[in-house]
Amino acid sequence: MLGIFIAHLVFALLMVGMLLSVIAYLILLERKTAAWMQDRLGPNRVGPKGLLQPLADGVKFILKEEFVPANADRILFLLAPIVIITPALCGFAVIPWGGVLGAGAHLPGWLGGWTFPKNFSVMVANPRIGVLFVIAMASLSVYGVVLAGWASGSKYSFLGGLRATAQMISYEIPLVLSLLSVAVVAGTLRLGAITSSQASYFSTIFFLPAWNVFIQPAAFLLFVTCIFAEANRAPFDLVECEQELVGGYHTEYSSMKFALFFLAEYAAMITGAAVAVALFLGGWHLPWIDQLIYPGAPGQPLVTGWGGVILKFVVFWAKVILFIFFYMWVRWTLPRFRFDQLMNLAWRTLIPLSLGTFLLAALFVYLRREGAIEHRGWLLLGNVALLAGTVAMNQLWPGESTNRRLPVFNSRYQSAAEVVRPN
Repeated sequence: MLGIFIAHLVFALLMVGMLLSVIAYLILLERKTAAWMQDRLGPNRVGPKGLLQPLADGVKFILKEEFVPANADRILFLLAPIVIITPALCGFAVIPWGGVLGAGAHLPGWLGGWTFPKNFSVMVANPRIGVLFVIAMASLSVYGVVLAGWASGSKYSFLGGLRATAQMISYEIPLVLSLLSVAVVAGTLRLGAITSSQASYFSTIFFLPAWNVFIQPAAFLLFVTCIFAEANRAPFDLVECEQELVGGYHTEYSSMKFALFFLAEYAAMITGAAVAVALFLGGWHLPWIDQLIYPGAPGQPLVTGWGGVILKFVVFWAKVILFIFFYMWVRWTLPRFRFDQLMNLAWRTLIPLSLGTFLLAALFVYLRREGAIEHRGWLLLGNVALLAGTVAMNQLWPGESTNRRLPVFNSRYQSAAEVVRPN
C-alpha cells in the first residue's frame, strides 16, 4: 500500500510540473493561433520560431514591480490569486489519463526495478465521487474572482466581480445537469469508469464509437457552452472585457499576481478540456484500431502494460490539445455577447434544455431497468428531438428582441420608407 501511495504521489508531482509547462506553451499557441487567423506572424523573435517566448514572458512577470493599491484590502488582495489557481490545479487529480497499468508491471532498473503488486490507475486519485469533485472545484473558482474584485478597491474590478458572480452561478446549473445526465446513464460517478464504458461501439454492424458525445449530444453542447462561461473565455469574457471594465477583476494586479490569474485561466481550460474528453469524447479510447494495439477483453481494453498506457496517455492528450485549439478558434472567431444576452442564453435556453436532458436520461435509465428499451440509440434519438424542439421553440417564440433595428438618417443602408422622421 505504501508503494502504491508513493507511486500516486510521484505521478501527481510529475503531472503538476507537466501541466505548468503545458500552460506556458498554451499561451504561445494562443498567440500563434491568433496570428494565423489574423494573417500575421505572431511571436517570432525569442528563440527559434519564437519557441522561447514563454520563458521571456515568465522572466518579465518576475521582474515587474509589485503594486498594491492604497485603498485595497491587502490580505484579500494577496489571497485572491492563490484562491483562484488552487481549484484549477486540483481538478487534475481525478482525470483518468491513461487507463490502468496491469499488476506485475515493473519500473526500469535505473528507477529501482520496483514491481507493481496490483493494478495501478494512471490518475492521481480515483474517488467514488469524481464527477462531484469536478463540479466542486469548478464552483470554488468563483471565489477568487469575487475576492479580487472586492479587495482591489476599484469600481472596474468590483463590477467585474459582480458580473462573474452572476455569470458563474447561472452557468453552473446547466453545467451540473449536463454532467449528471452522463453519470445517471453510466450508473457511476467515477470518471475512470465512465471513460472505460465508452471503449465500445453501438453494435457489431454500426461501428460508431459509443462515446457520450454520440449518445447524449445535447449534454455535450451544454457542457461545452458552460465551460466556456466558467473559464471566462470569449464570447463569455464579460468579467474582464477591456472596452467596458479596463481589465475587470484583475485590473489592479501586476507582476506574478497577475500571472497567477493568467495561469488559472489556462489551467481551467485544460481541466475543462480534459473533463470533456473523459466524459464525452472517449478519453484514451482510440476507435476502430483499439483491439489491434490494446490487449484485453473485447470492448474493454482497460488493463494494459507500459506500451498501452503510454499510447493511451498520448491519445488522451492529443484530444485535449485539439479541444483547447477549439477554445482558441472560438475566441478569435465569435464576437463577445452583451451581458443581457449572456443571461438570456443561460436562463431562457440552457437551463430549460439541461432540465430536459437530465429528465430524458433518467427516463431512459428507468425504461431500461424495466426492460422496455435496451439500446442506447433511443437516448440519441431523444437528444436529437430535444435539440430540434429547442431550436423550433426559439424560432417560433423568440421573445422580446434586444437587437431592434434603429433608424439611421441619411444612411445608404436604409431606405427612406423605413425611416420615420421625427416631427
